[in-house]
Amino acid sequence: MRFLERRAGTGQGKYLIFFAVGAAAGFFALNIGKSILLEGTGLFDEYTLYQMKYMTVDSSALFCYVFRRRILWVLGVALAATTYLGPAACVGSTLWYGMSAGVFLASLTLQYGVKGIILAFLCVFPQYLLYVPAALALFAWCEGLFRGIRIQEGDRNTVLRKAGQLAGVCLVVTAGCLLEGYLNPYLLLGYLKIF
Repeated sequence: MRFLERRAGTGQGKYLIFFAVGAAAGFFALNIGKSILLEGTGLFDEYTLYQMKYMTVDSSALFCYVFRRRILWVLGVALAATTYLGPAACVGSTLWYGMSAGVFLASLTLQYGVKGIILAFLCVFPQYLLYVPAALALFAWCEGLFRGIRIQEGDRNTVLRKAGQLAGVCLVVTAGCLLEGYLNPYLLLGYLKIF
């Protein structure tokens, strides 16, 4: 607990707290409205999972779709970091992803128990091993930019360093998209066949 207290005010610890608050809110919201959200919506019901079990995946189309969504998010947060909305974009993204994770895990756990937890893990594995560090690096990049890095006219090294850091984040996100498009569907479908 001391570790969290030390890191809560700065850097990645702050985002861990916002993520946990969002996850708790998502879990709580799903428990309050589970009759509305889980019944009749098709949210991970048996019919949906049965259809997923026998679907075929076009990995290149999935990669293109996922890549477009993830890179647009990275560029949107990076663009927001150049304004006074930078910290709000980072915190808002963290809360949103935490809430999504809470709803996702709660819905699968309430419906399927331990099998649902394994399914939730396989839905985000292995791409989130890259997405999480990339998001934390992006948030650190945004904080560094927002904290008043003044780029003067002749300071090309700072511009190149910041551009290189953002390009590195984009490269890691692209690698995550490759895993999400080409590897994750087959792990997930393999598990659904024995689900």
